[in-house]
Formats: sequence, C-alpha cells, structure tokens
Amino acid sequence: MNALAPGRVFLGIGTGHTAMRVMGQDPIPINEFREYLRVVRAMLHGEETEYTYNGKTTSIVWQEHGDGFRNIETPIPIYVAANGPRALRTAGMYGDGLCSIFNEQIPVLDFNLTHVAEGAKIAKRSTKDFHTTTLTNAVILKAGDRLQDDAVIERAGSWAVTALHFVYEIWRYTKDDNVVPEYMKSIWEEYSDHVANFPVPEEKSHQLIHEGHCSFYTPGEKKFVTPEMIEGTSLVGSPAEIAEKINLAGKHGLTEVSLLPPLANLREAAKDFAEQVIPLC
Repeated sequence: MNALAPGRVFLGIGTGHTAMRVMGQDPIPINEFREYLRVVRAMLHGEETEYTYNGKTTSIVWQEHGDGFRNIETPIPIYVAANGPRALRTAGMYGDGLCSIFNEQIPVLDFNLTHVAEGAKIAKRSTKDFHTTTLTNAVILKAGDRLQDDAVIERAGSWAVTALHFVYEIWRYTKDDNVVPEYMKSIWEEYSDHVANFPVPEEKSHQLIHEGHCSFYTPGEKKFVTPEMIEGTSLVGSPAEIAEKINLAGKHGLTEVSLLPPLANLREAAKDFAEQVIPLC
C-alpha cells in the first residue's frame, strides 16, 4: 500500500480490547504487545532485529523482493490504540501517535499524554511530532433539539453504548468502581442487570455485549442513552460549540478527531460535520 500511495499509509495497532473480547478472550498482555511493537517498528525502519518465538531468539530482517514490492523508504507511522498507563507508555516508547477513546476530554488527554511522555523518555525518544487522535462522535444540535429527543438519541446512541461497553469490560476485568465515569453511574446497576439477563449462558455473554459495535444500539439499550451519557461520551452542541471544544483540545495536544456516527446516518453526519464544524476549527 505504501508503494502505491507513499505517505498516505499508517499502521494502527492495539492490544485487541474489543477484537479479543468479542471472542471471550483477554487482550494481548502488555509485555507481549510491547515486544511485538519493538520488532514491527524495527522492520518498518529496515533494521535487523532480534525476534523470539517458542523460546528461540534469532536475528531477522524484512527480506527484499524487488522493485515495487514494498516501500519503507517513505516512513510508515505507527499509531497505537491505548488507554491504560502501561499501554500509553508503550505508545510513547514505540509509537508515532496515539488513538484513544475520550481524548477530546482535556483531563483524559492530559493524563494520556503524561504517560506517553514517560514512555518516550524511557526509550529516549521525542514526542515533538507525536500524533494524537480521539475516537468519538459529534452530535450537532439544531435549534430546539433536546438531548432526550428521539432524533438526538438516534444520532448519539450507537457511540454512547459503545463507550458503555468499553467501560463495562474494564470494570468487569478490574472490579474497580472507580473506572465508572460519573455520567454512567446512574445507569450502571441497571446496565449490569441487563448484561446478567442476556438470553445466553454467562460464558457466552461476550457474544452479545458488543452487538452493534459503533454501528447501532440494540432495542434493549435505548434506555441507557441518557442526556448525561450523550454529553459524557460525545462532542455535543451547536457547530460553534463543538468547534470550540475541538480547538481547546488542540491546544492541549489533540491533532485528529475520528468520528464514529451510527451507520444509518453515516454520510449525513460526515457531511454536516464537514460543512458546519470543520470551517470553524
């Protein structure tokens, strides 16, 4: 791809917080993830590096296969999906950028970049041109819109419950109530009951928790799309208000906003954001 479109390719990679959990598995352990990134980064830079498999360590290179097969002369940046402290430090050690949920929220962004900087310091790397992306949704309110309106819930719901799934998985793993944001606390017990009452055995609950992931919310989840959830998980407001939030986050180090609107109004959401918000940023 980088040979076909040099300079337009990046490698996005994470531990599999969702991809592994939908199969009932845990994400890859951080130590393994860190080692994997170390090897991949070396290969993308054309370097010889040590690789360990089944207890055997060898020196490897990415072998050449002739003109047009690959392009590593044009750099391919690595953007790491990370949220926890150790994963964030790993992004600083081996990544060129960070992709995180809630990065548009200043306290979260500051926390994340602090740990990224710690990792960069360990690896003796600079974060000067570090790329920072937030995964979020933009809910552009029209005159007279209220957060409890069905039309607003439809535009906000799929992402709001995706964020709920994300936090629930962390809570289920850590059993730490402190990971639950304030805006989720009013629905937390009811949502936990919702999961407990899935029509499958508990050992198969992973098959349903992430249903509709970033695309739609299930009928039983609409009640969890509260005004507090919408405001807590998304960029909400008039075009000017949303642009102001993005610009403020930009001053704190945010460089990209990646939107995940519901599949049903994907094109409409992209068009509205491009025409109404981007010119103000």
